[in-house]
Order: sequence, then structure tokens, then C-alpha cells
Amino acid sequence: MPLFVLPFPAIDPVLVEIGPVPVRWYALAYIAGLTLGWFYARRLVADQALWNGAARPSRQSLDDLILYAALGVIVGGRLGHVLFYDPGFYLAHPAEIIKTWKGGMAFHGGLIGASVGVLLFARRENVPALTVSDICATVAPLGILFGRLANFIKPEMWGRASDVPWAMVFPHAGDAPRHPSQLYEAGLEGLALFVILGLAARNGALKHSGLATGIFGVGYGVARIFCEFFREPDPIQEALAHGLTMGMALSAPLILLGALSMIFALRHKGQAA
Repeated sequence: MPLFVLPFPAIDPVLVEIGPVPVRWYALAYIAGLTLGWFYARRLVADQALWNGAARPSRQSLDDLILYAALGVIVGGRLGHVLFYDPGFYLAHPAEIIKTWKGGMAFHGGLIGASVGVLLFARRENVPALTVSDICATVAPLGILFGRLANFIKPEMWGRASDVPWAMVFPHAGDAPRHPSQLYEAGLEGLALFVILGLAARNGALKHSGLATGIFGVGYGVARIFCEFFREPDPIQEALAHGLTMGMALSAPLILLGALSMIFALRHKGQAA
């Protein structure tokens, strides 16, 4: 054990209580991610130089896209947790499925749900689905950033035991100092990927349908797999054979799909998907 361990900055997971209703950091993280993503998406679609005349949703229609995406993330994230991580428990206790305030949201499930929302929105607006996906992919890391910070505040999804100088002793995680893996994920899956996609958009990625989507898939998948080496997996729900985790298994196909999307986009320059 290291001689000095950073204290965990204990933050009340409830920001404020309005009468009997608690306002939690976790909920605010989702609201902040979706709201800032909406503002950023409106700026993207309004910038003519980014698109080279490509068909895209109007700024006004993005008000509806945020609803489609939010519902997809919430429903998909919850069902993903139920189906990917603990189907036996929820099969025996189906009433627990709707109790999202107890925690339990799977990113990959939320991604699938958001993708369904994108397809429905694109069909309604008669715009290319990959173009809508590119917009969502470019802004999504904002939501991931706030979500991982909320994981840290709660705290949950803490890291493996370690003697690195910045290790912390997390509440309810034993006495061993651990990697603050939530912050690693916030930095890589959130901030770093947001910067990469922003630079890609400024350098013409949005002119090729599917390119930003592919960059997101590859970038998130690689970052998530890397961070899984530092995150403590739940021995029942997440740990797989040979030191692998469920997060790694679900992220590997994302890398493959992202690479295929990038290849498709670069081989069909300027064509609507």
C-alpha cells in the first residue's frame, strides 16, 4: 500500500432536495450532456462550411432529435443493463426493471437505443441516417464526459486496487486504494474523443456520411477497452474468462463496425448514405 493515498472527495450524490423530490448529480449529468449536445449540434448543422451542401436536418428539427435520442438512451441503456449484465435477477424481479433511480444503465444498450431513435428521426425528416448519426456521434462524448463524472461522484464503477500515487479509497469498496477509473473514462471516452471528433468535423469529416460515426465507434471502443484494464469488474455481472470483461466484449464489435463505417465513408466521398 502506498504511504500516502488521495482522499476520496466525498460529494453528496443528491445536489438538492425540492420537497420530497431529490435532484441527483446522476440525473443532472444526463440533462447537461443532452442540453449541451443539443446546442453544439445546432451550431454544427448551421455551419455551411462543414457540409459542402450535403443534406442534413434543419436546426429546428434538432429539437425533436434530442427527444428521440434521450428516449433511446434511457430505454436502451436500462434494457441493455438488464439484458447484458444481470438478466437472471431481473427475470426473477421484473418490477426492478423500472427502478432506474437505483442505478444500472449500460452504455452499449444506450447506444443501440439512440441508434434506433436516429433511424426513426431520419426516416421522418427524410434525411440520410448516417448524416444524423454523424451529428450525434460528434456531440455524444459530451454526454459520456458528464456521465463518467457522475459515476465518480456516486461513486460506482471504481477501479482495480493499485499503488499509483493518485489511488483513492472509495466508499463501500474496501480499504484498498484504487484507480479512479471513472476519471480515466471521462478523460478518454469523453474529453479526448470530443476534441478528436471536433477537429475531424472542422477538417471535413461531416462531408463524408458515416466518417464521424466510424471515428466515434473506433475511438470509444479502443478507449473503453483500455480503461477496462483499470476498472474493477463486477465478478458476477462483468467478469469473463481469461481476464476479459463484458465491457471489452461489447466494445470489440463497436471497433469493427466503426472501421467499416470509416471505410465506407471514404470510398463513397460526397455521396448520401
